[in-house]
Amino acid sequence: MTPSPLLTVRDLVCGYHRKTVVHGISFQVRRGEFVCIIGANGCGKTTALKAVLGLIKPFSGSVVVDGREAISMSERELARHFAYIPQAHAPPFPFSVADVVMLGRTPYVNRLARVGAEDRQIAYHSLVQLGIQDLAERTYTRLSGGQQQLVLIARALTQQPDVLVMDEPTASLDFGNQQVVLSRMRSLVDGGTSVLMVTHDPSHAFYCADRVLVMHQGRLIADGPPAEVITTGSMKEVYHTDVCVTEVQVGEGRKESVCIPLH
Repeated sequence: MTPSPLLTVRDLVCGYHRKTVVHGISFQVRRGEFVCIIGANGCGKTTALKAVLGLIKPFSGSVVVDGREAISMSERELARHFAYIPQAHAPPFPFSVADVVMLGRTPYVNRLARVGAEDRQIAYHSLVQLGIQDLAERTYTRLSGGQQQLVLIARALTQQPDVLVMDEPTASLDFGNQQVVLSRMRSLVDGGTSVLMVTHDPSHAFYCADRVLVMHQGRLIADGPPAEVITTGSMKEVYHTDVCVTEVQVGEGRKESVCIPLH
């Protein structure tokens, strides 16, 4: 039985200062599903995410999460449904990893109240889920880029959201750290977490996505499993370059699809 949609975006039109960037896109994210949005720079991927997160108000259309219109929710309510994971960054103060992750409890804690034992337990469990509990007392700014990104994911998990939303989360990481972060995210989805991720790399979508949304000039031109929508033809149309979509051997008896630019 197919699970019911957790997030439903219907006919979303949005942009900035009366200029439309996203033209009537519709899609769904189900519980325990990894959905990637791919497309060239400027096609509207990030703008669509901002509208889903409530950071900009849509010109028209709707965003429904867990049966409720997102536009009717307060910032605190939205933060209980969506957790945003940015690219790794250095905060202005040398916080410990435990302190950074604990910030994920902000939507649940009264301004005058202190975090309690339950909040600390939830934060620690998030570290355990990602296998980085040994970093708890380390200084965040002294971690590698890949470790910092995993800490930000742990902070997002500590929010206990319905959907983890990521915008190019591996863009600043080297190849090895990209694979670490993506594999941990895939493991979270296999455990029931829902993820909506923007990426510039179709091969990342092959590696971790259940479904792929292909955007081109502000419109959604394909929605389906990676193998069906990431094709030589569609990628040439979107990225305006010749590509080769092929399979490579990654282990004994196992192959993975990749998208390789030819120029």
